[in-house]
Amino acid sequence: MADLRPFDALSPPPELARAIASVPYDVINSAEARALAAGNPLSFLHVIRPEIDLSEDVDLYSDAVYAKGAENLERWIRETPFSDHGGPVFFVYRLVQDGRAQIGIVAGCSVDEYDSGLIAIHERTRQKKEDDRTRHVVQMRCQAEPIFLAYRSNARIAEIVDEITAAPPAVDFVADDGVRHSLWTAPDATSLSSAFEEVPRLYVADGHHRTKSASRARLALSEAEGGINPDAAYNRVMAVVFPDNQLEILPYNRVVLDLGGRSAAEVITDLVERFGAVPISDATPDRRHSFCVYGDGNWYQFVLSPQGEGVIDALDVTLLQDQLLQPLFGIDDPRTDPGIDFVGGSRGTAELERRSDAANGIAFSLFPTSLEELFAVADAGEIMPPKSTWFEPKLRSGLFIHRI
Repeated sequence: MADLRPFDALSPPPELARAIASVPYDVINSAEARALAAGNPLSFLHVIRPEIDLSEDVDLYSDAVYAKGAENLERWIRETPFSDHGGPVFFVYRLVQDGRAQIGIVAGCSVDEYDSGLIAIHERTRQKKEDDRTRHVVQMRCQAEPIFLAYRSNARIAEIVDEITAAPPAVDFVADDGVRHSLWTAPDATSLSSAFEEVPRLYVADGHHRTKSASRARLALSEAEGGINPDAAYNRVMAVVFPDNQLEILPYNRVVLDLGGRSAAEVITDLVERFGAVPISDATPDRRHSFCVYGDGNWYQFVLSPQGEGVIDALDVTLLQDQLLQPLFGIDDPRTDPGIDFVGGSRGTAELERRSDAANGIAFSLFPTSLEELFAVADAGEIMPPKSTWFEPKLRSGLFIHRI
């Protein structure tokens, strides 16, 4: 069963929500964060990317950065009329992008369930990012950004959500990117907690490092206190939990920057000979195992077939990595190889063309991984190749925080 509970949340007043809410820390770099927060002292980027308030040459992992984040958080709470809602709450959070809505429950999920594997993962985490987010949580004594979980849709939960969202939202605004964000406070926490007991497991869709950091922060804080307190807030990780039938995964496309001394035209000729790539006008694959490649000003399409019978073997990102990127370009670990770049599907194929042209490289447009593939991989206890999924729209940070 999924153990969801209301949690002690702080949230900004509705009239300030738009100014405070920001994109997540990990979808922008420091320069982008500085630009987005410029002229807006309320932006939550001052909390989750605190280096923007220090010199541009500051070490992102220095003591000063974490101290500044804690200082900004306390000032932010002190100077802004936040609500604590009088006790633990659930929120209902709706995001609407291009006419498509997804509605999730904001809740405190069980760190124990994550540690035991009942909250399933599909991605490896990196030690450096784990260390960073864990220290961020411990030093600020809060979970500042929610993780993004998915579950197989449930009719009873859908009915409860429909009843709640029939009323006007407490918070409602359109962000600069055109995504509409709406929030309700759930009036009956018991019915939601009970309904989620019918859900066998939850899946981390986005936020693996934040989930892992919640577990590590609990360990660090409990050790400092002489043992785990079962009633402590650190036993819960703040999450937004969405049904799978409302979610969409976009492709995570690739740009090869280092062609090993060959020109893009030479590589395209090689791909035509090896894989039967043919010229096309549409740069977006229309089915699984079909790939579009751009180079020397033109798009081509080819097909790859799985070489094994496992769930990982059938993923398009696996086919491209094992049959093309590694043998042709020597890209063994795409997480660390400087010769490859990744572009989320929301940026479109024009961005692939721009980046590949700038580097005299080539670009690959992929068919998106499906939710069922993600669930199958996680249920099998397997790990997807890096950069397999891109979820849109992104959750906004700063609409609620969990003090621990």
